[in-house]
Amino acid sequence: MKVDARTMATGAIALTGSYLAAQMLSDIGSLKIADIAGWAIDAGTFVYPVTFTLRDMIHKRLGKKAAQFTVILAAVVNMVVALYFWFVAALPPEAAWSAWAGANVTMNEAFTRVLTPAWTIVLASIAAEIVSELADTEAYQFWTDKVTTRWQWTRVLFSNAISVPLDSLVFCWLAFGLGFGMPAAEVWQIFWANVIVKGAVTLVSMPAIYLAGNPPSHD
Repeated sequence: MKVDARTMATGAIALTGSYLAAQMLSDIGSLKIADIAGWAIDAGTFVYPVTFTLRDMIHKRLGKKAAQFTVILAAVVNMVVALYFWFVAALPPEAAWSAWAGANVTMNEAFTRVLTPAWTIVLASIAAEIVSELADTEAYQFWTDKVTTRWQWTRVLFSNAISVPLDSLVFCWLAFGLGFGMPAAEVWQIFWANVIVKGAVTLVSMPAIYLAGNPPSHD
């Protein structure tokens, strides 16, 4: 069935907007390390895996080049967000606003501690995103071109099976291994916790590939 230009544009906006939003939410969430059943997990892990399926949906609907562009755009946006939070935190606070305190911490100090990015986390997140999402793009294209165009969920499963552990590997070792100098055993614990959670989210979000519609052509 032929897809009209307005429907294509609406779908493109919805998919890319959702992808960028999920990327930003996961990067902000990654600033907190949570303890889930004794496992250390960065909070962005609960949102970030959805970006792989969204990327696959963009790839299916708009083609490989559009997916690659969206990945790079997300990296740029995440860097701008981090720089903006740093800029806002550096601004001199208004006296009455800053005077509010809780647990002996002023409002400005609380804002700075929470939203001023830990640059090790930010840079590791962006590096992991670029490497894993571009790898996801190539894996998705390979499966579609060389294996089958049927059973669309299999292309998502295959591409995410490569990109999810790759993303966790790059992020965990750059952020916690090299950045914070954590012991290897702890880094590997965070890695496996991330892979398990991301894998579970992937399985839940995988059917969404059927919502992307059929593209007019592939590049």
